[in-house]
Amino acid sequence: MNCQKPIGVFGGGRMGAGIAHAFLLAGVETVVVEANTDTVDAARQRVERSVRRAAERSGSDSSAVTGTLDRLTVTTDPTALRHCELVIEAVPEIPDLKAEVLARIEEIATDAVLATNTSSLSVDGLAADLSRPNLFIGLHFFNPVPASNLVEIVLGAATDSAVADRARSWVDALGKTSITVSDSPGFASSRLGVCIALEAMRMLESRVASAEDIDTAMTLGYKHPVGPLRTTDIVGLDVRLAIAEHLANEVGPHFEPPRILREKVAAGDLGRKSGRGFFTW
Repeated sequence: MNCQKPIGVFGGGRMGAGIAHAFLLAGVETVVVEANTDTVDAARQRVERSVRRAAERSGSDSSAVTGTLDRLTVTTDPTALRHCELVIEAVPEIPDLKAEVLARIEEIATDAVLATNTSSLSVDGLAADLSRPNLFIGLHFFNPVPASNLVEIVLGAATDSAVADRARSWVDALGKTSITVSDSPGFASSRLGVCIALEAMRMLESRVASAEDIDTAMTLGYKHPVGPLRTTDIVGLDVRLAIAEHLANEVGPHFEPPRILREKVAAGDLGRKSGRGFFTW
């Protein structure tokens, strides 16, 4: 990849670790910033585990893993982002938290392109308090990042066209395909994906068919690689609930979350991360 400087990721959870992994494999020095020592250790282990598993699947030797991980820095010090050319915010989908993190990054990485990995929040809304909204863009990666081929580039009203071009070149260099969308609720991917998933939940709730058979209808009938209910388990039922509530407010009542989704989230059945959702993991 033609990165002259490191790239940064603020947040080392599942998505942040996956984004870091993708850039590391492209040969880029990558800095991950986390909140405290405990979460730093967890983030480092998450990235290392992902890199090692990928190496095992590809048959790479241990020296390749070591070389990849040598390009990784995980720290609690956000000033480590100062010399990055791109910093991607990957914290939870909480607007105030994202706005706070983005403002903090902008003060530190004054020359960097700043990106958000939000899957549904308004890019223009997040840009409202930034000093340089022209250098701000949405880069919506998909979970699991290393295996996913798509990145959704979201243009804010103030995003500079040169920044959009740079974003497309970064995605190309990762070996992924980009689509470009204007800032709108749910963008293209979340809006379509959540719409299908919510209808699948309503069908399950109405006993139209089992979760397995509803998903099989989409995987075999429509060639989706994973059915909408299993995808919801992978994404997280709590994440899907938050996105659906946001879309219901912004787009209309057809995105209103069904009772079964609210009940499962209230019961702690969040999908793969909790061991149970629409399926048992």
